[in-house]
Amino acid sequence: MKNVYRTKARDGIVSFLMKHPEQRFTAKEIFEAVNKLTEGINKTTIYRNLDRMCETGELLKFKEPNQDSWYYQYSSEHEHCDEHMHARCSECGKIFHLEKPFASSFGKKVLSEYGIDIDPAQTVIIGKCNKCRNKTKK
Repeated sequence: MKNVYRTKARDGIVSFLMKHPEQRFTAKEIFEAVNKLTEGINKTTIYRNLDRMCETGELLKFKEPNQDSWYYQYSSEHEHCDEHMHARCSECGKIFHLEKPFASSFGKKVLSEYGIDIDPAQTVIIGKCNKCRNKTKK
């Protein structure tokens, strides 16, 4: 990863999201939480930091079906998030990293069958995880 400038805004975002690694938040929710921790940070600074952190793979950014807002989720436990796809549980929001061999073979299959070249960094498969499926069965 490139050298990262440590700022109050960035540190606040990381601190907040690391406390909630399996949850997703809108930029507004992140701004409100960070502003409680470090007053005086403006929205533009938060948005700029969120964009940078998405570019480095530190955060995942995605939209929910039928929602206008973008959601952000911490992803720093995995380096090179831009090289693999993700699956997200539609119920609990947990992110699963679909590692490169799977992403690569899936991407090749979609390209050969449908002519679509998938960008792994932008691909999130949505479904229900085992834990949530088992809750539903009970």
